[in-house]
Amino acid sequence: MGGQKKLSLKQIERAQARRREADKTDKKKREKKRAPKEKKNVGILPPSVKNKKTVNDIKKMKVLTPYAVSTKFNIRISAAKDFLEQLEQIGAVELVSGNHTIKIYKPISS
Repeated sequence: MGGQKKLSLKQIERAQARRREADKTDKKKREKKRAPKEKKNVGILPPSVKNKKTVNDIKKMKVLTPYAVSTKFNIRISAAKDFLEQLEQIGAVELVSGNHTIKIYKPISS
């Protein structure tokens, strides 16, 4: 029973002023959030295994994972996996641990 009490004119004016201020700050926040991100194009083809510079860069890394290689050479993770398998076949890296999801390699110093 009873219901909600009617607000006075002064209280209504204050509430409207608060809503206007909140709307202004929301618009400013939305404008800041809309900054477009630059889309980075990643390569599909892995670097060549025969390239001495890339192999030397790989050998300088402590641990080799597909993610680390893909970020370093700006290629896709699937291409990085293939690249690491090729390096393992030629004997530049050695498989340390792995399962069907991820494989961890270490470089072989020669």
